[in-house]
Amino acid sequence: MKMKMILAIVGAVIVSAAGAGGAVWWFMPKPAAAAGAEKKEAEKPKEAKPMKYVTLDKVIVMLRRGPDEGDTHYLSTDLVLATEPAKEKETKENLPLLRSLAVKTLSSYTMAEASGMTVEKYAEQLNHSFDAAYEHDHMEKPFHEVMIGKLIIE
Repeated sequence: MKMKMILAIVGAVIVSAAGAGGAVWWFMPKPAAAAGAEKKEAEKPKEAKPMKYVTLDKVIVMLRRGPDEGDTHYLSTDLVLATEPAKEKETKENLPLLRSLAVKTLSSYTMAEASGMTVEKYAEQLNHSFDAAYEHDHMEKPFHEVMIGKLIIE
């Protein structure tokens, strides 16, 4: 009698486990369906968020002298920061910090290096510098990117 009871319980457990495994398999998303859903999500046009632009005018730095240079050279630029309207005030409050970081970044170049760079390269270097500074201070960056509004090298 005990043996029949144990076999009945073991049989019920096996049938239940098989049913649960089958249910999990049946309701699991299929790889092809998941890939199709991701593709459809990626194809949806994303809404363009309205942006505000904050300017940081007249960042002027003296470039480092090269090994054979006797003249002093300067770089002047106006920066444009793209930010969300809700973070515009915070971005404006950070302008002194951003000016300092821009001076630190741009003053490290010699005339030869500065004249060989493109505007996109300057923006890339400044974005990298700003990202690193905010990450180092464990602060959220209040703007999306920095762009170059004007660039003069003398």
